Amino acid sequence: MKYLLLINASPTADGQAEGCTPSDWMAYDKEVRDAGILVSGESLADLVTATTVKVDAAGHRTVTDGPFAETREVLGGFYVIDVPDLDVALDWAARCPGSRGDGNIVVRPVADFG
Repeated sequence: MKYLLLINASPTADGQAEGCTPSDWMAYDKEVRDAGILVSGESLADLVTATTVKVDAAGHRTVTDGPFAETREVLGGFYVIDVPDLDVALDWAARCPGSRGDGNIVVRPVADFG
């Protein structure tokens, strides 16, 4: 079954995820690849590059720079893994460097409409 591991991190002043280093991420990437469970994954560019689109009831769109959340936590990236069940997905989420410090990993099953 496929699961999304959504990485919510608290960045430090230098833009890194709190509690981990780039080498921690490279090691985790290697682990999920070597385990043969990686479906896809990406790190997101800096939050200052984000743009938000909203469409009102009349169909008019508004585009703004942002998002401007009232929190230090930012969406840092994601992994999609293919593992037997939720317990295994939770184990992999706990190994993810983004789960350290004030970060967290949201684990959600990927819907299968096939």
